[in-house]
Amino acid sequence: MVEVVDEPKLRNRVQVFDDRFQAGELLAEKLRGHVVGGDSWVIAIPAGGVQVGFAVAERLKLHMDVAVTRKLHIPWNKEAGFGAVSWDGFVLLNEPLVSALGLTRGDVDRCVEEEMEVIRQRLATFRRGKPFPDLKGKTVIVVDDGLASGFSMLVTLRTLRKSGAGELIATTPTAPESAISLIGPHADRIFCLNIRSGPFFAVADAYKLWYDLEDNDVVEILKRVGF
Repeated sequence: MVEVVDEPKLRNRVQVFDDRFQAGELLAEKLRGHVVGGDSWVIAIPAGGVQVGFAVAERLKLHMDVAVTRKLHIPWNKEAGFGAVSWDGFVLLNEPLVSALGLTRGDVDRCVEEEMEVIRQRLATFRRGKPFPDLKGKTVIVVDDGLASGFSMLVTLRTLRKSGAGELIATTPTAPESAISLIGPHADRIFCLNIRSGPFFAVADAYKLWYDLEDNDVVEILKRVGF
């Protein structure tokens, strides 16, 4: 069974982080002593994961890069998703939800292509031609600002695994128990400070200050780590 490191005093609480940067600093302190530097990498999932990942990388003095993964949005509810797609086109679907929603293969394919177009645009904006790092055999700390269903983290972990990455550490400030269970078989370790149970979950509820990041916000952070 995968090792899950959390913060017991934060379990099932809301409004526990000032903002994403502070959440990243707390995660870094939790990771300290568990991660050897040098060739270890922080790979952040844009957009919100980049602020958290920056704080982790800065505190632990690690390399940082981004994994442009996108949630597959339900056509009539853009706040919710039924799976995710990674930067190399690898797709994972929440099959029971796809069936319950009555989505056809055509519906799914259209959603995938829409998100792949966003991924292509973001790769051009964020990476500006910079190649993805060679992570073969390296410890990779995959960071997002929170998990909802967990599919964005899952598709990122599985894409990195098939590319030859070494130890994969899934890292996030907040997540429901269901998402932890989903990614568990595909991570070597999980660090999540604020694990919550119950029927309702929103990532934003963990933060006192919550706002959507624009692409230019991500670009400014990436400039600070050498992009």
